[in-house]
Amino acid sequence: MQQTSLPESSLRSLDAQQRYIQGMELLVTVVQELSLARNLETITEIVRKTARKLTQADGATFVLKDGDFCYYVDEDAISPLWKGQRFPQSICIGGWCMRSRQPVVIPDVEGDERIPIAAYRPTFIKSLAMVPIRTQNPIGAIGNYWAKPHVATPEEVRLLQALADTTSVALENVQVYTELEQRVRDRTHELQAANQELEAFAYTLSHDLRSPLTILSGYSSVLQMRYAQQLDNQGKDYLAQIQKAVTRINLQIEGMLLLHHVKRADISCQTVDLSSMAREIIANLQAGDPARCVEVAIADSLIAQGDSVLLRVVLENLLSNAWKYSAKTPHTRIEFGYIENSAAFYIQDNGAGFDMNHADKLFQPFQRLHDRQQFSGNGIGLASVARIIERHSGRIWAEAAPDRGATFFFTLSMANG
Repeated sequence: MQQTSLPESSLRSLDAQQRYIQGMELLVTVVQELSLARNLETITEIVRKTARKLTQADGATFVLKDGDFCYYVDEDAISPLWKGQRFPQSICIGGWCMRSRQPVVIPDVEGDERIPIAAYRPTFIKSLAMVPIRTQNPIGAIGNYWAKPHVATPEEVRLLQALADTTSVALENVQVYTELEQRVRDRTHELQAANQELEAFAYTLSHDLRSPLTILSGYSSVLQMRYAQQLDNQGKDYLAQIQKAVTRINLQIEGMLLLHHVKRADISCQTVDLSSMAREIIANLQAGDPARCVEVAIADSLIAQGDSVLLRVVLENLLSNAWKYSAKTPHTRIEFGYIENSAAFYIQDNGAGFDMNHADKLFQPFQRLHDRQQFSGNGIGLASVARIIERHSGRIWAEAAPDRGATFFFTLSMANG
């Protein structure tokens, strides 16, 4: 049986369709590569090679708008073209492409008035196609060149335009990425400056401010020991107020230094027996106030992963608060346990409690929910606790009611009961 051969036009059509399909497959890969590009050099390398492969051209250029000029950033061609050169947009086909915001196909460069023929005669170029990078407000162009007369097909132009559109997105991403990097650098610089200021502030607290307090405390002690008999009641009262103020300011300075420390201290993660730690803290509180009768319930085997020094600060603050704010309760009970379903530790007391309407102030530095005359404190403890829990990737919250006690809950990133 005699086979019927396809007409030459049909063969050319099939060949063009096959090249188009191959070009689309290449574009899919290139889109992925461009999406990962983080600088202009990477984009340039991808585009110059891909542009030539897409249409099997003899050369390709990557052009960017540079003010009123066309800057030929890079190229991939059988012989050198214009890499690194700038031409006025008014005499450059890339400029025409950007100004008109549409592709251009030129089968014969010598017969087109838009071509600066003096720049083309030294090259191999007989035909070209060029597409804008972004049709709205173009920022560049991609060109294809052939050494033999060639009329770029609509499919070839579509492939080039698809590459140009993807390149536009990649360039915008690079701009955003560069801006973000700069913001990160700026933010890092700001944080470094802020840390230096904090260090200077901590130094001022621990040295410059404490020194006069130490002197004041020393002089008041001398007055108390040597001249107490010569002071009337009002003078003695003034002296007592000075000593109380010095003590209070020293405690505030210590609290501020602690807050500074817990923000910056390195975390040394280890297994911590919170049950044993809590029993030691309660024993110390009972030793300091032996007349009090307090019912204490501490669950066994409360184990956590974290920094033992910082977690001790957490328990000392929470248990000391429970001890302090339940001092006026006839039958005091303090409980430390763990809730399985919420993976949270808790410390509960039946003391003074507080109004939940003011709970937002609870973990802020220097905020107090009770009058200093009723309960002593510097307003730093819970703020330090919150910072420590945060540094352990956990969270802390409280539930309370006036005169009905308070419960503080906290989680730790790798805690288990």
